[in-house]
Amino acid sequence: MSFLPPPHQSTDYANTMLRNKIAHTLLRRSPIAAVSSPLSSLGAPSSTVFASEPTPSQTTCSSFSCRHHAFPFSLRLFNTNSSKHFRDEVKEQNPPQYGREDEGETTDGWEEDDDDLEPELGDGGDGGGVVLQGVPWGEHVLLLAQEVLLQFGDDIKLYSFKVTPRGYIYVRLDKLSHEFGCPNLEELDSYSKEYKKRLDETGALGNIPDDLALEVSSPGAERLLKIPDDLLRFKATPMRVSYIEDVDSRGSENDGVFMLDHLELESESCIWKLANVRENRDPLSKGRPLTRKQKEWRLKLPYANHKKVFLYLKC
Repeated sequence: MSFLPPPHQSTDYANTMLRNKIAHTLLRRSPIAAVSSPLSSLGAPSSTVFASEPTPSQTTCSSFSCRHHAFPFSLRLFNTNSSKHFRDEVKEQNPPQYGREDEGETTDGWEEDDDDLEPELGDGGDGGGVVLQGVPWGEHVLLLAQEVLLQFGDDIKLYSFKVTPRGYIYVRLDKLSHEFGCPNLEELDSYSKEYKKRLDETGALGNIPDDLALEVSSPGAERLLKIPDDLLRFKATPMRVSYIEDVDSRGSENDGVFMLDHLELESESCIWKLANVRENRDPLSKGRPLTRKQKEWRLKLPYANHKKVFLYLKC
């Protein structure tokens, strides 16, 4: 079961999808997680696809307080081979209990990503980049991810890739032709199926563990933009900029919602202008646009003075 918005809701859908990083959930796992009954009555695990049902606890946004609530839509694929973890569960014959345990892992078998941490460039998450954490099979699964991506042309790229010693693979795909870089659900699902197939084939040969878990998603609204590389791409989009005006004086950090006016390559600086958003308007102006003075305002910041730059989405 998949969720796709009607055409007239496509803009709201894209914004909601970004605020949550993702917008629906498909889980591929064994029947163990699909029902609440003792494992002994289920027999050996098999490959099963189901769509999780929305619950009240899921109707919250991960990044902003929004009018529209959507459910996360990471595609999470669990290997269904018989593994030590599965055999231990069968031995205990306990139905799955959904909740949080220590060390960032949930009792449904899924390790929580570092969503509560502030993103940093190159962190393998919202900051992009590749993080292998010294895992011996990391290079191999990264190569497989890149090989599968070749089937999708030049429009979809690897935004971030991270593996953990516990056997979890996090992939975020970036769609260059999309206003906010979001692949659609069908593209994410197609990639996740093909990548999981390659992981299973390679695992069966003994080249990598055969019980890896995979999450494929799109970058969220909190994706960090690289200075200056990403700025021209998102020039038509308001951005939230955290900056300091004087690096040498170690002044306090400022924050604003700007649009890129242009780049000065010689001085390695960004020239920003105020974005025409509610946050920059006079609260007493009752919806009027920016004043002439505000429209003419400019801020010149050297690249080094930028702390973090995010896409800005109105709630």
